[in-house]
Amino acid sequence: MSPKGASTVKLTKHEHACVVLEKDGATFVIDPGVFSPNAADIIAGADAVLLTHEHADHVHEGALSAALGARPELPVYAPAAMVGMFSAHAGQFTPVGAGDEFTIGDFTISVHGTDHAIIHPDIPTIANVGYLIDESVYHPGDAYFVPAASVTTLLLPTSGPWMKLGEAADYVRAVRPEHMVSIHDLLLSETGKMINSQFLGEQGLTGIPLTQVDLGNSITL
Repeated sequence: MSPKGASTVKLTKHEHACVVLEKDGATFVIDPGVFSPNAADIIAGADAVLLTHEHADHVHEGALSAALGARPELPVYAPAAMVGMFSAHAGQFTPVGAGDEFTIGDFTISVHGTDHAIIHPDIPTIANVGYLIDESVYHPGDAYFVPAASVTTLLLPTSGPWMKLGEAADYVRAVRPEHMVSIHDLLLSETGKMINSQFLGEQGLTGIPLTQVDLGNSITL
């Protein structure tokens, strides 16, 4: 899936929205949340941590705070609204917002979007950003924001209290990736994953392959 001549990226799927990306000796994790019982180990293997938003299913505050205390060189990138969560390690926290760009090793990362998807009008909307890695792989967090950029591999949230299957299909049609990987899927049974693949995958509403990666397994992008 990598452009010709580019280094390949290894993506490892963990619980819910947590993924680890590796390339040329650099490794970072996106959204290591409380649903990952080995969150501390996942974070320990990373050179950096990227967070899309503050919900606990996307950030294991205890594990991450402990890692920051043990590794003063470990950086965290997250929306500015999360600065208070890591006030004890302010020097390791970098606030990011739409339009920002940064690097981790040979990875280039751009930031897109501003808000979490609406769950219900009675629930306040919080900050949420998406990360586009190497102008190719996009993790949207908890939002169906369409980046103004070409996306090769879309990490597609396929369950959650804010998610609707029809909106997911329309989102994929708007982004127009070449491939998709299912994330944010811990609420789905095996039957639910099968149904989502039927509706959202290549033979369904989008015409684009949707890959289901088993926990702890890796694919090459």
